[in-house]
Amino acid sequence: MRTTAALAPLTLALLALAPMKARAVEPLDVFSARIGGYVTSWDTNVRADGQTARGTEVDVHKDFGLDNSPTIGYVGLTWRPWENHEFGLTYYQDSASATRTITRNIEFQDTLYPVNSTVSAEVGIDAYEAYYVWWAARRENWALGPRVGMIWYRLDMTVAMLVDANGNQVGNGFRNEVSADLPSITLGGAWRWTPGGHGPWRIGADLGYFKANVDNVDGDVTFGRIGVEYFPWEQAGFSLDYTLSKISVDANKSRFVGNLDFTDSGLKLGFVYRW
Repeated sequence: MRTTAALAPLTLALLALAPMKARAVEPLDVFSARIGGYVTSWDTNVRADGQTARGTEVDVHKDFGLDNSPTIGYVGLTWRPWENHEFGLTYYQDSASATRTITRNIEFQDTLYPVNSTVSAEVGIDAYEAYYVWWAARRENWALGPRVGMIWYRLDMTVAMLVDANGNQVGNGFRNEVSADLPSITLGGAWRWTPGGHGPWRIGADLGYFKANVDNVDGDVTFGRIGVEYFPWEQAGFSLDYTLSKISVDANKSRFVGNLDFTDSGLKLGFVYRW
């Protein structure tokens, strides 16, 4: 996905040079596809329990030194096969790794990583967001309706001790991995508006929240997006969105028993092709 993000500016520049006929945009598309870059900032607190002991809640940034990744790529699709019914899908992937001498004892999956030991940590997150909107109210330049979404995070995390508290090199004995699929439903609403009638601009917002137990994952999730799109050409334009996803779950999965608090937010700049 980082390769995709690197190619996005070149793609946008080439498309900007292509001759296209200008046309006013409508509140809703029949189909749209977008690709772009996501300047993301995420906060993650995780607790990985073992079979005999409760794990330590760790902040992956403060405890392990994991930094936010640079701009990553994302892709998205929307499809409105019927007049008032729309489906959408977005995907992106992010990862980070670091090595740090930890400043406190950390219990992770029944393994104790003592203070002053050197630990490497890796976190990978695949994020899928699918939704359905019933556009119950539609007018010439706006549309509003209830929205049902599914946010699905796949978390992979590895923690390994490299040097113990006494300065001795450590083999592969102190290494633990967790992997889990964390689905969560959201219920809310969606809104689209073309200010000034059918102009080249479109503004949209989505909001959702839900608390439930899905597939041995008990949690609550909040999702929000607000954005603006500009279409200087008939079927192509640009989008700028601010998005926020916050999920807090207790999981009892085969490869992950514990708790995850994850907040993902940032700006998405994309190129949109629509009809």
